[in-house]
Amino acid sequence: MLKSNQSKNWRQKIHEIIYEADTPAGKLFDVLLLIVILISILLVMLESVEHIESEYAALLNISEWIITILFSLEYILRIICVKNPKTYIFSFYGIIDLLSTIPKYISLFILGTHSLVALRALRLLRVFRILKLTRFIGESANLGKALKRSRAKIAVFLSFVVVLCVILGTVMYLVESDQDSGFTSIPRSVYWAVVTLTTVGYGDIAPITALGQFIAALIMILGYGIIAVPTGIVTSEMTKSEKELIPNNTQACVNCNETYHQDDAEYCHKCGEKIHDE
Repeated sequence: MLKSNQSKNWRQKIHEIIYEADTPAGKLFDVLLLIVILISILLVMLESVEHIESEYAALLNISEWIITILFSLEYILRIICVKNPKTYIFSFYGIIDLLSTIPKYISLFILGTHSLVALRALRLLRVFRILKLTRFIGESANLGKALKRSRAKIAVFLSFVVVLCVILGTVMYLVESDQDSGFTSIPRSVYWAVVTLTTVGYGDIAPITALGQFIAALIMILGYGIIAVPTGIVTSEMTKSEKELIPNNTQACVNCNETYHQDDAEYCHKCGEKIHDE
């Protein structure tokens, strides 16, 4: 019984350090983790410089292996200290952690895959949790809720944009198809409409006729208005979310790994497990 409690306390302690940033040990671990991630990315960049790679290849390779082993140990510890490992393995950060660890091992069997370790840059997304800045945590939660609530409106709007691009592309094909301006087919004309409507304008296709140029000018002006619509939709939802109480802690459930608990919560709002066993 005593041995079981000791094992439980050990796993809980590791969980607090690795998954949370409310304790000095947790903050120190996460700051050190960020430093190692930055060093790893720097090593990959240096390896892409030919004269540095040829002169310090052995040192860079050894350093990269040390970092890879450290990340592997961290990944294993993250799995061990969670009661339900699947919640971490298949979570957003779990997939990122795995993708940032395996490229070095894959490079032993498949040449050219080593540069994929640059995926570790995605782990820098943890910085908002690590810095433990109340405003950043609250605003990131607000943004997530606003995007979730506005996804239906944005989907409808994007559908309208797609239909509009098909119509405009077809019109431009009818106007410019007899000219040597690049509008050789409707799909190619739709491509031009998308590029013009989004104000990118590669310039590989351009209308020649006066009517075509007039339509192109209208599409460019319309593009500026269309860009503002999704921003307005998300901003409106964010304004509604600002009135809600956003948690400012980094508490993670030891069972399902759920976060965003209220600051005074004792039990997980998702699975009902006690957040921290006494």
